[in-house]
Amino acid sequence: MKKILPLFSYILHPIFISIYATLFYLFCKKDLFSNQEKYFVLFQILIITIAVPILFFLLLRSTGHVKSIMLPETAERRIPLVLQCFLYILLVKRSIVILRYPELHFFFLGALFSTIIALICSLFKIKASLHMLAVSSLTIFVIGLNIHLQMQNPYWSAFLVLMTGITASSRLEMRAHTPKEIFLGLIIGVMPQVLFLFLWL
Repeated sequence: MKKILPLFSYILHPIFISIYATLFYLFCKKDLFSNQEKYFVLFQILIITIAVPILFFLLLRSTGHVKSIMLPETAERRIPLVLQCFLYILLVKRSIVILRYPELHFFFLGALFSTIIALICSLFKIKASLHMLAVSSLTIFVIGLNIHLQMQNPYWSAFLVLMTGITASSRLEMRAHTPKEIFLGLIIGVMPQVLFLFLWL
């Protein structure tokens, strides 16, 4: 089990959470969008939330600003988090607009606020688990979408609650975080999503 747990830190890395949320959203509302629109949205999310951050990470690593994709030090997190904020702003202003994708729009808006809080924490040398921030945000979004669309399917929600616990265990097993940092990341991820639920639920 100790050998398997670290794998979840990569599968549920924060960089992949946006694409997971988008896939789930498009799957749940599949009748509202054409296949062409779905591919276009996924392509945008793939470029903006995965390709650009990876290229930026490679640049930062080549210049010695970061050492690992896990960003273990608070000082290493500041530039990537600033970039992430700008990318989320780009998404909610230009791509995932509220009139066309309201629920997903508020997910990314919540993710933006969580990222800003994590950035502020890093400025004060407070380390929060970005993994927990990301996976807990996704969990709340899926639970909210389940209620909003009256899917009456508890399995996805239960699965993501389980994944949240496994992710926490994974980060602790890898000694990447203390329990306090895990809990802080969880709170930062959950609170903005819960607050924005009241606007679209």
